[in-house]
Amino acid sequence: METESEPYVRLATLRQLHQVVAELNTARSLADTLQTVADGVIAGLGFELSAVNLVRPDGDLVVAAVAGSAGAEALMAGRVGSRASWDRRLSMGERWGELRFIPYTEGWVLDDDDVPQWHTAGPAPRFPDEWHPMDRLLAPMYSQANGGGELLGVISVDRPRNGRRPGAWGQEALQMYAFQSAIAISNARLRANMQRALVRLEREQQALRASEESFRQAFEYAPSGMAVAEMGGDQHGRLLRTNDALCRLLGRPASAMRRYSFSDLVHPEDIGTLLRTSAEGGRAELRLARRDNTYVWVSLRNSVVADTADGPRYLLTHVEDIEERKRHELQLAHRASHDSLTGLPNSAELRARLGARLCARPPGSAADAFASSAGHADPDSFRPDGTEPFGAVDGSDGGVPFDHHVHTIAPEDGPADDGSKGLAVLFCDLDGFKSINDRFGHHTGDAVLIEVARRLTSGVRDGDTVARLGGDEFVVLADGLGTADAQDLAVRLRNAIIPPIRVDGRAVRVGASFGIGWASCGMSAEEVLASADQRMYVEKRSRSKANRRAAG
Repeated sequence: METESEPYVRLATLRQLHQVVAELNTARSLADTLQTVADGVIAGLGFELSAVNLVRPDGDLVVAAVAGSAGAEALMAGRVGSRASWDRRLSMGERWGELRFIPYTEGWVLDDDDVPQWHTAGPAPRFPDEWHPMDRLLAPMYSQANGGGELLGVISVDRPRNGRRPGAWGQEALQMYAFQSAIAISNARLRANMQRALVRLEREQQALRASEESFRQAFEYAPSGMAVAEMGGDQHGRLLRTNDALCRLLGRPASAMRRYSFSDLVHPEDIGTLLRTSAEGGRAELRLARRDNTYVWVSLRNSVVADTADGPRYLLTHVEDIEERKRHELQLAHRASHDSLTGLPNSAELRARLGARLCARPPGSAADAFASSAGHADPDSFRPDGTEPFGAVDGSDGGVPFDHHVHTIAPEDGPADDGSKGLAVLFCDLDGFKSINDRFGHHTGDAVLIEVARRLTSGVRDGDTVARLGGDEFVVLADGLGTADAQDLAVRLRNAIIPPIRVDGRAVRVGASFGIGWASCGMSAEEVLASADQRMYVEKRSRSKANRRAAG
């Protein structure tokens, strides 16, 4: 009877299989597809119970859908079986093509593993192909046909309606259904991934639009200057876009700014600073030209930005007005190095300038002779602070250290001027100043010191230094003078000081005593000043008191 009905069974099964496969492709989501797979086993393949076990990203399998029994669904749905247990099941039992059948006589070894299952005990089979409640039939689903791809999941079935183990046609139908189910699951995953990608892309585009708008507003309405410039190519550094704050700072319209780069606007003395500034993440403090040809101190901070991942790169520059801070810094630096009353360099600045010209090695030393014989006499090779010359020592062969320093040498001391030049140090002490302070007060004394400082400054050359040591003591540094030149300068300065000084309608007079010392390498700044000071006192004692007294 079974043989006579086989063609009709096959035809009916084929129609049902066609229907359930068609339904696989109508599911909208992955979850719907998995449940349709489980339902299709019941509707089209003649089983009363089915479960779809889906491979998770970690490799284990989760029961993603159950059909045919509410009790089985409540017990199994969502539970996880380890990959090792599943691999054990798929490697044992009888191979029906891609299917795996584990008869009840062998399946008892699987009763205690962690794979979720729904089985009930029952009597022994009455005939050879009768289905036993503990039989297991598994249909693996692969990403490619014939099991050559990645395992996507396993369909487990139970309770054939006819009570028999599937024959060749039933096995073929279940295997074909597993193959179509794998395709449907892969397509559902692809659709889900595409939907997630589209949602993510839309969110990213929305975020990008919001970011671009935020950048535009932040750029345009920033309280400090902002600029975008080209990076690389023939137009490197050309300003493409500037905000209102930068245009106001430089007094130039945005249309005019696009004709420039920062190198066109920077102060000539600061061009080196700009060029040394790294294009990527660089920072510099320099002066930029305004439209009225004045300059403003700014701080530049550069960042590199790109339109797209592989698109052109641009330089985003933040321009901060630091004019007030810079002015304050210059004022502080000037106060630290200059006398608050007269505005002249103070004692510390004088010693720094003098020390910058001197080294600890006296002229004529062995090292100096070695340097001269080697031809090393480059005046541009001082250390930046001027206190120590550059040198090199070859300790391996006992060589003498040499340097590139051009020594400061005092002119020959004698009655005849041999024409040699040196750095003259004129130590000046005012005569009669104390009596002016005592008779007329410190206000008058300060006014006298200010006027003396002015007269001394007017009497020297550009590049010479006039400094106030403190009290009524002044020092003049004048380079390139011979002994007669230094004496003439002292006389001119003394004569410039002698004329009356008017303070509050009163004329007061002071005299001045000068001592001339000479700076020479091998001496410290203190030694040079002490030498000039000593000669000043010798000169002061040698002059009569009448010639030194000041009149009020």
